[in-house]
Amino acid sequence: MARPSKCRKICFEPTYDIFIPQGIATSNEQITLTVDEYEVIRLIDLEKLTHAQASKQMDISRTTVSEIYELARYKIAKSLVHGLPLLISGGNYQLCQGKSSCDKNCPKMNHCINQTLNQKGVNIMRIAVTYNNGEIFQHFGHTSQFKVYDIENNQIVNEQIIDTDGQGHGALATFLNNAKADILICGGIGGGAQNALAQAGIKLFGGVAGNADDAVKAYLSGALNYNPNVQCNHHGEGHSCGGHHGEGHGQCHEHKHGCSGNN
Repeated sequence: MARPSKCRKICFEPTYDIFIPQGIATSNEQITLTVDEYEVIRLIDLEKLTHAQASKQMDISRTTVSEIYELARYKIAKSLVHGLPLLISGGNYQLCQGKSSCDKNCPKMNHCINQTLNQKGVNIMRIAVTYNNGEIFQHFGHTSQFKVYDIENNQIVNEQIIDTDGQGHGALATFLNNAKADILICGGIGGGAQNALAQAGIKLFGGVAGNADDAVKAYLSGALNYNPNVQCNHHGEGHSCGGHHGEGHGQCHEHKHGCSGNN
């Protein structure tokens, strides 16, 4: 099980938390920059701190700062190049109070805040999909992102991409449970993770490949092809984890939580 990520020290939350490109939107996708990613960008690109100085201020390692910085810049670039809305929300951070400019002696912090997802409404069904650049990622245990869809009255009412922060395999079942996911759509997935999902009450539709948005729409229309007996017993790079074995093996018929295949 992966070690939980350490809370990152944040001086203050952003004043502006959403940026929407002017003109006609070409996609329903949005980019979510976490608050700790925002802070790294602020410290390094605006305040001109070195990675070592930023790591000291945020109370995390220099390596972690560099990883956050690289991911944050990629998200910003993707938003700019593809004209996608940029939302600043969530993350794993400690909010420092009492000063507008923090330093190592700032003693007053709130509890660790983890706001990865918007609050789930009472009548909302939440679908999570292993995600990579628009497609269903084919190895559940190695996925670095989920795309999460909130469904109400059989319609998608909200979409969000969330990062797994390096967690893998069995830990991802806990991650999804904490995110209040009801359903997981993925490619290959091992038996241990399947058991963990079942214990968490999360319905599994594995062996699915292709575009993530299309898969969710297929589920909602009762036409999702999946493999109820999907397995992934390999852990090396470059293998197929069942993504293409799901064609024609199962078909979802109930739009809420029940399906025709054995889960």
